[in-house]
Amino acid sequence: MSTFYRKVHVPIFHTLYLVSSEKGLSRILVSEEEFIEFQTCYEVECGDDRSPAAQAERQLMEYFAKERTSFQVPLDVKGTLFQRQVWNVLSTIPYGEVWSYADVAKAIDNPKAVRAVGQANRANPIPIIVPCHRVIGKSGQLTGYAGKKIGIKEELLQLEGINAQNGMFIPG
Repeated sequence: MSTFYRKVHVPIFHTLYLVSSEKGLSRILVSEEEFIEFQTCYEVECGDDRSPAAQAERQLMEYFAKERTSFQVPLDVKGTLFQRQVWNVLSTIPYGEVWSYADVAKAIDNPKAVRAVGQANRANPIPIIVPCHRVIGKSGQLTGYAGKKIGIKEELLQLEGINAQNGMFIPG
């Protein structure tokens, strides 16, 4: 099965690399370093305008232009059963809302799995489309996004009209 990619210039991240199979979007890489590392493991070719990566590109451009609040992109994502449960719940968090890790744990009927939810959130291979940026700490702290890129999480939340400043969600 072929692996395709699209290099996309967007606000906040500057450059994203969208990777897909013929079945669906499989990864969003948020830096050139991640993409180079990915290329050392997989043979990739630039996708045409019909690829799932191209479809994701169009929808992401609409999202950053504030013309889209949800995504309808075919996905081909690999993960454990638990991770996929968490990612499915993340996909239900409405645009412009935040949930705590505890809220997500309750939604998967496993309220004690808060730390495991955090790990699954961190392993999310398709940020933005599966909106892991909408998950915050119980105290309102913006925690763990794309490694240590809390500023990006803050900017994504602000794009969606959520008041977030200095690494904190500010209810209002």
